[in-house]
Amino acid sequence: MLDCLIIGGGPAGLTAAIYLARFRRQVMVIDDGQSRTSLIPVSHNFPGFPQGVTGDGLLRRLREQLAPYEVHCREGRVEALERAGDRFIARTTEGTIDARTVLLATGITDAGLDMARLEPAIRAGTVRLCPVCDGFEAIDKQVAVVARSDHAVGHALFLRTYTGHLTLVHVGKPDGLDDAARGQLADAGIQLIEGVTIDLEVDGTGPCVAVDGVRHGFDTVYPMFGCRPRAGLAETLGAKRDDKGELIVGAYQETTVPGLFAAGDVVSGLNQISVACGHAAIAACHIHHELPRAW
Repeated sequence: MLDCLIIGGGPAGLTAAIYLARFRRQVMVIDDGQSRTSLIPVSHNFPGFPQGVTGDGLLRRLREQLAPYEVHCREGRVEALERAGDRFIARTTEGTIDARTVLLATGITDAGLDMARLEPAIRAGTVRLCPVCDGFEAIDKQVAVVARSDHAVGHALFLRTYTGHLTLVHVGKPDGLDDAARGQLADAGIQLIEGVTIDLEVDGTGPCVAVDGVRHGFDTVYPMFGCRPRAGLAETLGAKRDDKGELIVGAYQETTVPGLFAAGDVVSGLNQISVACGHAAIAACHIHHELPRAW
């Protein structure tokens, strides 16, 4: 039986695996290859990389760091997770796995986007998903924030720090923004385009947003339609989630299901790689201390 099954092979999952392997615990990582980190063209705010690091490059380095230890990293998907007494049973496409504890590092998916179509533009950095991560790279560029939520104005105001050439494309009802929100945009010098239907077009000349059939070109587009936490496995076990669907955890990253831990973007809080790695370290240390001694 494993000491810990880690579901997800992104930065959180791999960091937890490194810690637990160095504690000489029996660990397996199972990954379905869906880490959003792989899409990052260059990250400049993850510590230790003065020239930045690509998402694929960071994942490769973490896997290389894990390689000397006896950790089985397996491609696959956990279809179901069950509790059986003091252990968990994970049912995968290739059979079952028994583990004393489970760490979910399953991340999130982006809502409202055709990721297969947009992936080349995301990798090129013309369509971006995280203003906190790469707003600096948008300095003085023609930038559009495309959103339909109540948080649309907040996203636009955040990016105003970086460029005065900023447009909020608000999708939805014509009265979707109240006078106060419109005043905030006007005071910040943010242009407002409103429409009922939008289409994000990407070609060799850069991203274009078609609003009710009218095309508008930009250097960079931030589509901000929200995210969906990949928390279904935890939900089937009764783990509590917040109003965004993200898992609620305690001080040591344990969910409301004993023995079930979570780290990274699937957890309620700030979605950042450095935060995910911190979650993983906290969870791994606590898992080690709670498990029976390894000798």
